[in-house]
Amino acid sequence: MGVLIIKDGEYPEFTPEQEAMLAKLAAMDDRDIDTSDIPELGDDFWRQARRGHFRRREQLTIGIDSDILHWLRQQGGDYQARLNAILRRAMQQESGGG
Repeated sequence: MGVLIIKDGEYPEFTPEQEAMLAKLAAMDDRDIDTSDIPELGDDFWRQARRGHFRRREQLTIGIDSDILHWLRQQGGDYQARLNAILRRAMQQESGGG
């Protein structure tokens, strides 16, 4: 399966079949929706839940020393997320928030 990238404001039009399906779903009573394949959220989830706590990400291009980039990539996984976490910790320590 490929990846579909949609920019804000550039949403594709719904087909008539999709419109009909959405209208049918909107008319359903919540009690009629089958949620048996959705696991219950435990107490741990709700203890850590935060309302409206979403961070926006911005794309940018920066220069990083090659040895630092090599080290990040060697760790495996999402090195960009790791770099973001490292920078966030440094920011919080600098501002006294962590």
